Amino acid sequence: MKETDRQQFPALKNKTYFNYGGQGPMPESALNAIFQSYQSIQEKGPFNRETLVWVFEEIAATRQAIASELGVTPDTITLTENVSLGCNIPLWGLDWQPGDRILIGDCEHPGIVAAVDEVARRFNLQVSTCPLMETLNEGNPTLAIASHLHPNTRLVVVSHILWNTGQVLPLTDIVKVCHEFNQNSLSPKIRVLVDAAQSVGVLPLNLTEIGVDFYAFTGHKWWCGPEGLGGLYVSPDAAETLHSTFIGWRSITLSSTGDWLEFQPDGRRFEIATSAYPLLAGLRNAIAFHKSIGTSEERYDRLQASSHKLWGKLREFPEIFCLKSTPPEAGLVSFQLQENCLKSGATHEQLVKFLAEEHRVMVRTILQPNCVRACVHYLTSESEIDQLIQGIQDYCHQI
Repeated sequence: MKETDRQQFPALKNKTYFNYGGQGPMPESALNAIFQSYQSIQEKGPFNRETLVWVFEEIAATRQAIASELGVTPDTITLTENVSLGCNIPLWGLDWQPGDRILIGDCEHPGIVAAVDEVARRFNLQVSTCPLMETLNEGNPTLAIASHLHPNTRLVVVSHILWNTGQVLPLTDIVKVCHEFNQNSLSPKIRVLVDAAQSVGVLPLNLTEIGVDFYAFTGHKWWCGPEGLGGLYVSPDAAETLHSTFIGWRSITLSSTGDWLEFQPDGRRFEIATSAYPLLAGLRNAIAFHKSIGTSEERYDRLQASSHKLWGKLREFPEIFCLKSTPPEAGLVSFQLQENCLKSGATHEQLVKFLAEEHRVMVRTILQPNCVRACVHYLTSESEIDQLIQGIQDYCHQI
């Protein structure tokens, strides 16, 4: 990738950035697109027919751009603010019955775990946890999930890429196992809800081929779009079983007299009302930028090559233990200080602080498991990897 492409990102000019899994930096062109959209709205007038027509055009264009990246049709895409909202739509929209079960992986984000727990409390459901952490380096996550399914399981909640360890789950196989579990009984099909916070913008995706029911994602991480805009894919089959929960004027159709008639027939049914519409142009611009660099497969190959390089260099440190014993499949590289370092008083929090203050290198800590996480993008340069390694070396030498 050309250095001129990296120079389009203001946030990459004065720091070494490894926090794409938290929030990606936006290209200058996306920032300009957002500003121009706000300016256009004000010039038209924030509330009039011309502006409303423009808003609907922006929404449609963004839904199309997202659908194209995910290998689905635009009518299956609901625009949301973030992954959490996307996950809450099916969690609260399924027709739960007392005694139904939810199976959730043990590496899910606390925000999703909390939502699952509250849904279970409200509807008198049972929640069981599948041990996926132990399959990071050995074992089969598909078999682990299959062994925890129950005739009353209605929903399986997992991430495509685990946010803490970076493990890429074999989603196609997991979906197949779940969908086939109750095939020969009167029990309903087990649905699969995926937290795609760390996979959209990383993996080449075709959700139609994967067969997943619900896929919640955001634009502000690996797509490097603006915060406050994401989406939810709902398969046509799963949409038939999902009720509307969050409801507003974008969810419904109106009569000529202004009365509401029915819910929208597609993904708009799960949208609500007024949003920050200029963000739409920002996300489309960010997606277009990535496409101008190469195909999703080409970008993924570059990302993997860089994450493998970082992983290999980290494993050369006697003070560092990488959670994955084999090269990472995606951009999340999680590692720990060895026990002798921790006994000397070193902590992961101190390492992250040292890297930021002394080397302008941005990484983060994870609590479960207790580790440091570096996120490698296809934008990541070899010199940035070297700067991170140098920073870790300097920290280790001082303890």
